[in-house]
Amino acid sequence: MAEYRIEGLSCANCAREMEEEIQKLPHGKDAKILFNSSKLSLPEEVDLAKVERILASDGAAIIKDSQQPSSTDRPRKEIDWRILILISALLFTAALIGQDSLPSPAVIALYLAATAISGYRTFIKGIKNLFRFKFTIDTLMTVALIGAFSIGEWREGTMVAILFGLNEYLEGLGMEKARSSMAALLEVAPKEALVIRGGQEKKIPISELRIGDAVLVKAGEKIPSDGRITHGKSSVNEAALTGESMPVEKEKGDFVYGGSINNEGTLKVEITKLYQDSSLAKILHLVEEAQETKTPTELFINQFAKYYTPAIMVIAALVMLVPPLFLGGDWSSWFYQGLAVLIVGCPCALILSSPIAIVSGITRNARNGILVKGGTHLEQLGRIETIAFDKTGTLTKGAPHVERAIVYEPELFYQVAGAIEKHSSHPLAKAVMEEVAQSNVSVAEAEEIQSVAGQGVTAIVGGTRYYLGNEGILSHLQLDAGVKADIEALKHSAYTLVAAADDHRVLGMFGIADQIRSESPQLIKQLQEAGIKQTVMLTGDHEKTAEKVAQKIGLTDYAAGLLPDEKVQKIKELTKQSATAMVGDGINDAPALATADLGIAIGKGTDSAIETADIVLMQDHLGRLPAAIAISKRVNRIIKSNILLTLGLKLIALLLTIPGWLTLWIAILSDMGATIIVTLISLTILVETKKEKEIL
Repeated sequence: MAEYRIEGLSCANCAREMEEEIQKLPHGKDAKILFNSSKLSLPEEVDLAKVERILASDGAAIIKDSQQPSSTDRPRKEIDWRILILISALLFTAALIGQDSLPSPAVIALYLAATAISGYRTFIKGIKNLFRFKFTIDTLMTVALIGAFSIGEWREGTMVAILFGLNEYLEGLGMEKARSSMAALLEVAPKEALVIRGGQEKKIPISELRIGDAVLVKAGEKIPSDGRITHGKSSVNEAALTGESMPVEKEKGDFVYGGSINNEGTLKVEITKLYQDSSLAKILHLVEEAQETKTPTELFINQFAKYYTPAIMVIAALVMLVPPLFLGGDWSSWFYQGLAVLIVGCPCALILSSPIAIVSGITRNARNGILVKGGTHLEQLGRIETIAFDKTGTLTKGAPHVERAIVYEPELFYQVAGAIEKHSSHPLAKAVMEEVAQSNVSVAEAEEIQSVAGQGVTAIVGGTRYYLGNEGILSHLQLDAGVKADIEALKHSAYTLVAAADDHRVLGMFGIADQIRSESPQLIKQLQEAGIKQTVMLTGDHEKTAEKVAQKIGLTDYAAGLLPDEKVQKIKELTKQSATAMVGDGINDAPALATADLGIAIGKGTDSAIETADIVLMQDHLGRLPAAIAISKRVNRIIKSNILLTLGLKLIALLLTIPGWLTLWIAILSDMGATIIVTLISLTILVETKKEKEIL
């Protein structure tokens, strides 16, 4: 499939019609016009010249590579269109002013000139469609214009042509604003890299980068692709990837992402991924694809529009014929009313009610480091009532942490624990060493360290033998009641026990647990405020640990001791009750993520997270999930209000035919008003609300 950029694509309904025409060409069955991103996906066997003719019939054209516009440049075509509308308006004004002083033919000529300048495209397409018996908005407008002029309504017919031209321009302007916002987001991709080859520094396009290349990234420059720092130290802005504005400190050996900005100094980076395989490239590709997925609402509107326009034509015919034939109405006035009904039949505002809002919502989330893989998932996120969370690495940090220390011999306890665990790589040892470091006690070296199977270790520190491990390591001692009570208290709180002792007494003990993320309690509170009714934790840990974490965080429910297949079963139960999202790390929770109505992964650029879930939080925390839900709910509300507003205005216009009050002016203004309001309301999604600022 070949892909082309298109200019002049302003009407969603027209884009659908052109797509259908192209699909009728030989080999064109799989052709797609991607309206939201203004692109054409075309099988290479299709005759491009015929495709260009179809596009030209609607004022669209393929942009050649040398003509690619930047996101800040508006196509010249739109500037010309504004000038044409202005000229038409001036001619119309001249006709109005001169209607009493100029000869009638001159006034009519001015009206016709104004109509031709602003409505020639519509008229040409409408005439072609009439001969094909194809009833589109252009057909409706052409019939209405011919009808208006045939009964001498020169002024109103011309005004309809000008307003319809302005309406089409505003449609294109609104969609272009949403596209420009997306294009600005996509421009974070680096263009060139300063590579070192053969001892020489050379600037090359990122497409020519190879794995293993050494590149220099100077202060203020973008890192060209994913890689590892081999020389230098700096803070790096990863906002393009994560949406986080705070820089991250990086040094030799650290991994960096393509598109990140080096804030100071010079970094030497070894490229570990080709740009097209980098995290940023995958994200940008998915964001572009996400624009074009049709939501259930959009599919319904498109299907509805196919029947809506013919139905309007039938209603218009009835308005023209029934009152004069059966109710003694005046043929001229009811013919005029029927023409106005035709204009009311324009489905453009209705079709536009969803795509601008969807693109704006996806763009807003992407700016915040939230990757939504399509409009369907964006809509679904706004309907979620239950969220199930994996515990480890999601609500907790996934790393052991000393939650409680019971110390009988303060200095000796920390000295012994530090000496024995100093060189261990075990996760529990790291937790102990973090606690020892905070005690500011000097740590000696341990000798003759020996492992005791299933219990812990024993070693000599300062000439004395000490023991460190779980409750079993204390089996050589007769424990007094106080120590036994402390051990039971730690076990009851679901802590992992690490105790230190010598041959005669217990020196102290640590209660270790997976550390709850600091933002988790606030997160759950914000989710509940955002309308999430049920928050459930699914974990393989035992009951006591799960209960403690759930209580601390404020979850509504939890399920403990679950195997992966049992998590899936639990998700199935939840989805039967309400729309359910599953939040996990995108690897271990893949089955549950796939089973839920919506899978949400914490990623920060990891391939597995990007590929697994429907929505990816590119940070390593859940802090932005409430904002994503708030944005999606806002998108859903706006789409519903757009549809109701559009249909409401059209219904009011149609009801005006009953007393005979509907005019061509009212008809076109009802559609134009709907288009303007729908566009402006949809674009407000790009603006951050006060509530969203508070969440972020």
